[in-house]
Amino acid sequence: MTRPVAVWLAIGLAVGLGACLGACLGALALSSSVRAEDLPLRKPGLWEMKIVKEGSGLPDLTMQHCTDAATDKDMNNTVSPMAKQICSRQDVQKTATGYTVDAACSMAGGSMTSHSEVSGDFNSAYTITTVSHTNVGPTNLRDLTTKIEAKWLGECKPNQRPGDIVMPGGFKLNVKDAEKLKGLLPKAN
Repeated sequence: MTRPVAVWLAIGLAVGLGACLGACLGALALSSSVRAEDLPLRKPGLWEMKIVKEGSGLPDLTMQHCTDAATDKDMNNTVSPMAKQICSRQDVQKTATGYTVDAACSMAGGSMTSHSEVSGDFNSAYTITTVSHTNVGPTNLRDLTTKIEAKWLGECKPNQRPGDIVMPGGFKLNVKDAEKLKGLLPKAN
């Protein structure tokens, strides 16, 4: 893979990660039964996040994310308005172990339904398991189970600032910068 392709892939993954985490937590903000002040914010510091897409043939992806309360709130606030525009249904329920989110969304000429289970204490670890179906894209990616397993590693490293994501191979991108770079990604036809 050439360096420019790897950079585009990393940008896409970083934007996608922000959207994935933000969508699950941001979706919670849309529910009238779950108030914004009740939403979990991750403990500030360095989080390791492992993303596993079961049955896709795609490799697992492990990255580190430096965060603070303001960054988590920003991620929720950025994704929540977008989710309101593209999702016709977002049912959120508080459970004994966390939250469930059922959603139906449309974008780029396709539709997606998903069921997510969010659990953990957001101080030391959390897990988001999403089962999704879409009617577009490669066949092996239409029905997916995606699991994000996150664990708190400690304080952010001295050279990191809140929002920094360190991808495999050491590529670093800040989620705040990723929002600015979304316009550079190829548009869906």
